[in-house]
Amino acid sequence: MFSKSTYARGSGKRGIHINGVKHTIWSNYDVDYEDWADYIDSEYPNLSDDAKIELMYELNNEYLNDERINLDIELGNEIIILADLGLWDGRHSGYKLIKSGNIKDCLYSDCDYADWYVDTDGDMKCDAYHHDGCNHYVYRTWKAKTSEKQKREFLNNVYNGTATGEDAARYTKSIGKVVSKVYGWK
Repeated sequence: MFSKSTYARGSGKRGIHINGVKHTIWSNYDVDYEDWADYIDSEYPNLSDDAKIELMYELNNEYLNDERINLDIELGNEIIILADLGLWDGRHSGYKLIKSGNIKDCLYSDCDYADWYVDTDGDMKCDAYHHDGCNHYVYRTWKAKTSEKQKREFLNNVYNGTATGEDAARYTKSIGKVVSKVYGWK
């Protein structure tokens, strides 16, 4: 979806990772009861199987709030979400600005499933699944010397699907390194 050489509109690929490595921040995609069974079975032995599954999802959702606490970090500049959107009428480029500049505010989605992670390039990303397909997001922040005119031109190019990775590298910087530092990821 996003690389140093291109901002590839419409890649449509889920989680492209070099050597298959990614560091998951939080996900509700592919939540597997086998990963939770020992804990839930020992703590809640009298629950029905359906109630245990429901509890697993509730606990996983509570962990998202924990991650928001972990990532309550003000960057001092707004965050740009570069988006490759899978919509009913095809793939589209877009963006959203998080004015607060706080990383915790990246961890919200109105999609059915979300998978937030830092990839091996050091970018914080999200794959968000919904009834029409999948959205791919890359989270960045403005470089200090980016002018308002450059910001407007870059965002216009993102919206029109003509922004390149070089453009993104020129005007923005990754927030993935800040996130990785919180979790001790290399």
